[in-house]
Amino acid sequence: MANKVAIITDSTINLPEGAMEEYNIQTVPLIIHWDGKSYIDQVELTTKEFYERLATSKTLPSTSQPSISAFVEVYQPLIDQGYDIITLPLSAGISGTFLSASAAAGQFPIGRIEVLDTKSVSVGLGIILMKVARAAKAGASLPECREIALDVARRVKIYFSVETLENLRKGGRINSAAAFLGTALDMKPILEFRGGLIEAKERVRTSKKAHVRLLELTEEIAGPQGELEMVGFVSAAAQPAMEELRQAAHERFTIKEEFSGELSPVLGTHVGIGTVGIGFLA
Repeated sequence: MANKVAIITDSTINLPEGAMEEYNIQTVPLIIHWDGKSYIDQVELTTKEFYERLATSKTLPSTSQPSISAFVEVYQPLIDQGYDIITLPLSAGISGTFLSASAAAGQFPIGRIEVLDTKSVSVGLGIILMKVARAAKAGASLPECREIALDVARRVKIYFSVETLENLRKGGRINSAAAFLGTALDMKPILEFRGGLIEAKERVRTSKKAHVRLLELTEEIAGPQGELEMVGFVSAAAQPAMEELRQAAHERFTIKEEFSGELSPVLGTHVGIGTVGIGFLA
């Protein structure tokens, strides 16, 4: 009989309420560095505290991946209890978290721990995780969980709009988008996750237009009045805009399952206040 599978992720994830407890998902948090002090993401600095401080701060925090030992500390007890482990961190294209998790996995017997590059983040990562978590709970083996994760990761899509590219530029998290959107200060950039990287999609005049455009882009994949199997809505201290987006999505699509939340402090650092996004599986 196959070992039970435990699921590990990181603190940048957004999940439906109660999912962590229901599926016994464990997170290894990233670190935020701000004005000479370091904070464990969402442990020593809550999302609410972070956005309140960011709104008035003259300085921009930076972020770093968890240490190898932080993953070892989570892996060891689970391996001792006879679990196999699947680790699903945010995209390797924007963080070294995948490398820390992989290095830690190398300290355990081969075949017990899978670390996958999800090429996703936030609500997109949450969708991948929910599919894997349900399979694991139903008794899927580690290889089966891996195949589900890879399949969903290929199909999940994330679009988001930011108020400014300044944070992404300073954090070195944007490539082609910088040239594409660089000088148009009054334009609102629309970005997507593509191949595990943040890529520029287009730009529009206002935030409102940008949010409408997020749904139009979703429709290009799902089709008019299309069915969305699972959707996650997310914002960086912009709940009213996110709620409008959510309601508009319900008018446009048949949504089987949804969840929403705030971007973690680590992600908020890089995209800035006012960001609104959608992740979906059509």
